[in-house]
Amino acid sequence: MITSCSSAWMKYVEQFYPDLLDNVSTCKSPMSMLSSMIKTYFADKIKVDPKNIRSVAVMCCTAKKYEAERPELMVRGMKATDYVVTTREIAWMIKSSGIDFVNIKGENFDRPLGLSSGAGTLFGVSGGVMEAALRTAYELYTAETLIDIELESLRGFQSIKEGKIVMDGKEIRVAVAHGLGNASTILDIVRKDPDRYHFIEIMGCPGGCIGGGGQPYAGSNSMPLDEELLKKRAESLYSIDRQRTFRRSHANPDIQRLYREFLGRPLSPLSHELLHTHYKLHEPKGIISSDIKAKY
Repeated sequence: MITSCSSAWMKYVEQFYPDLLDNVSTCKSPMSMLSSMIKTYFADKIKVDPKNIRSVAVMCCTAKKYEAERPELMVRGMKATDYVVTTREIAWMIKSSGIDFVNIKGENFDRPLGLSSGAGTLFGVSGGVMEAALRTAYELYTAETLIDIELESLRGFQSIKEGKIVMDGKEIRVAVAHGLGNASTILDIVRKDPDRYHFIEIMGCPGGCIGGGGQPYAGSNSMPLDEELLKKRAESLYSIDRQRTFRRSHANPDIQRLYREFLGRPLSPLSHELLHTHYKLHEPKGIISSDIKAKY
């Protein structure tokens, strides 16, 4: 299985590796999942017609603007995410408005859906989605507590990272790639050796979301990104994870409440309707091979 939360990566695999789409997770991205919940569960909680709600996502990625327009991600005839603003754009807005953001007093986010786990924070860095998934998968599969939840083999800025974890006597082989060049490399490996990995995480941007195309520039120039500054961004996410009361996604009380009150269970019909989607070939005109074109 291959992760599906990076918008740039999903566009890439649809265009250039459609033969592997059956191996891609059907899960929507965190942005689209939350937007779906805002237009259904949250709207019901606050007694507001979802047609009168405008969902605005502040994201690190310019590709999220494309994702918000995808018809496959609409929820009950409505756009799930109405607008996407990048972190660089929101920084410009804050500065141009003269807001002293650093000295603003912090407040708690609205409930429900206002709590985040340490694992959720890790989605922003390469290897973090895999680490979060394995924390939960291990405990749900083995019914045991994973003691060493910081999976160092999946951290860092190597082009491709590999790791193993044993669950109830079974060795699970995983890999992590960031940047579309590295994505191409690992997909070519998988085409030749389909059994090499059980689970692969791919992020379209260098370092993951911390190096997203919508992020404030990391260094004096936009390219190449300053790796030392990206490492500082990564460490800040690891620090947040370590400070969280609950560091596993399934331990988030707001998520537990969501399933208890609304979704029922993972992969229930309602969960499938609102949290999952599908993908298909999107032909990049003039460059797709004739054999793939004939097949799809």
